[in-house]
Amino acid sequence: MHRTPKARLAMWVGWLALVALFIFCWQVMTQGTIWFFVYDAPRQAADIGSRMFPPKWSYMNELWWPLWDTINIATLGTLLAVIMAVPVAFLAARNTTPSIRFVRPIALFIIVSSRSINALIWGLLLVAIIGPGVFAGIIAIALRSIGFIAKLLYEAIEEIDETQIEAINATGASALQRLDYGITPQITPAFAGITVFRWDINIRESTVLGLVGAGGLGLKLQASINVLAWGQVTTIFIVILATVIISEWVSAKVRHSLI
Repeated sequence: MHRTPKARLAMWVGWLALVALFIFCWQVMTQGTIWFFVYDAPRQAADIGSRMFPPKWSYMNELWWPLWDTINIATLGTLLAVIMAVPVAFLAARNTTPSIRFVRPIALFIIVSSRSINALIWGLLLVAIIGPGVFAGIIAIALRSIGFIAKLLYEAIEEIDETQIEAINATGASALQRLDYGITPQITPAFAGITVFRWDINIRESTVLGLVGAGGLGLKLQASINVLAWGQVTTIFIVILATVIISEWVSAKVRHSLI
C-alpha cells in the first residue's frame, strides 16, 4: 500500500516512540534488579527441582480434608456470587434496568469493582477482617465472581429477542410474567454455562487462597514451602493439577449438556 511522505514519517515517529517507551519501562522495571540472582536462577531452579522428586506420596493422607475445603470454597463461593450477581445483572442491562441514568451506573460500578480486585487481594482483606479460615475464602471467591457472572449475564440479557417480549406484552402480561416467560427462558442456557464456567475458574483460584490464610490446599502448600519440604510441595502440585483437570472435564460435560 502506497503511503504519503507524511504518513511514512508519522509511522516512523510512532515506532521510535514505542521503542523509547519500551526502553523507559524496562529501566523502571529492572532498576532494583540484582542481576547476580537472575544469572544464578537456573542453578537454583535445578537444585530445587532435584529436591522435589520423588513426590512424598505418604503426605496424601493429610491433603484430603484441605482438598475438600478447596472444593467447598469454590462451590459455595460460586453459589453465593450467583445469588448476588443475578440482580446486579438485571439492574445493569439496558432493557431491564429501572433507570439507565442512575441505577445502571451503580450496577456497572459494582461489576467493575469486583472484577478489578484479584481473589488473593480479597482474601488478604477478608482474612484481616474476619480472620483466617474457609469462610474468608468463600467470601473472597464470591466477591471476585460477582463481576464476572454479572457482566456476562447482563450482556446475555441485552441480546435477547425483543419480539418475544413484545408478544407477551400484547397479552397484557405483568412485569413478573414478562420476566418469567419472556426473559428467563432465553437466558437460562447462557446463565448455566456462565455459572459452571466460573465454578471451574474458582476451583483454580481457591487452590491458592490458602497462601494468604483463607484455607484449602494453599495453606498446606505454604506450610510445606516454609519448611522446605519439597517432596510434599510436589505432591500438592500433583493434587492441584488433578483437581483442575477433573473440574475442567466436569465443566465441559455440564456445559455441553446444558447449552
